[in-house]
Amino acid sequence: MRKVITAGLVATAAAALTVSLGAASSGATTATTWTVQPGGSVTGKASHPTLKDTATGTVVTCQAMTTAGTAKSGTGLTNPLGKVTSVTFTNCVGPDSIALTVTASASTAHPWKLDGLSYSNGVTHGKLTGIKGSLSGSGCTATVAGTTATTPGMVTGTYTNSTHVLKASGGNLHIWNVSSGCLNLAKNGDPTTLKGNVKITPGQTITSP
Repeated sequence: MRKVITAGLVATAAAALTVSLGAASSGATTATTWTVQPGGSVTGKASHPTLKDTATGTVVTCQAMTTAGTAKSGTGLTNPLGKVTSVTFTNCVGPDSIALTVTASASTAHPWKLDGLSYSNGVTHGKLTGIKGSLSGSGCTATVAGTTATTPGMVTGTYTNSTHVLKASGGNLHIWNVSSGCLNLAKNGDPTTLKGNVKITPGQTITSP
C-alpha cells in the first residue's frame, strides 16, 4: 500500500531525473534558438534518486535510474531539443524496504520531449513533457500523470554545461488510479517531488543563442 506512494514518486523520477530542464530563473535570458553539441544518442544515469509524496511525507529511494534518448545537433535549433525514449528504475524501495515495480511510458513511439526555456552562464532551464508511468506490487497499483489522470505530466529543472548534470526542480506530476489494495496511504491527486541528478553521456554543451 505504501507502494502506491513510492511508485508514484518513482515514476516521477523518470521525468525529472531523466532529461529535465526547468522554468526560467532570475537573470536568465528567455531563448528562442539554441546551439547543442555534439548531439546524437545520449544516455543518463542517476544514483540513489529520492522522491517524496508531499501529501503524506513518504519517501522512496531507488538504487539507480538509467535513461536513453537523442539530442539535436547544431546551431539555430528550436524545441524540442531532445527526446527521451527509455527510462528504467532499479531496486526501488519505500518505507520498511517495500519493493516496487515501476514502468515509465517513454518509448521511441511516444518519447518525452525536452524543451529549453532560458539560458544564463552555462545553465539551461527548461522542461520535459509527455510523462506518464505506472506501478504494481502486492495488490497495489497506481498510475502517474499530470494534473489529471489522463493528462501527461511535466517536469522542470536545469542542465549545467560544466558538470553535464540534469537536476530536477519542479513540475506537475501527480498519482492517480490508486487501487483499493493501497488503502489510504496514497490518494488520487497526491503531488510528488524528487531530488536527484542525472549524469549525461556524452556530455552536451547547450547555449543560446
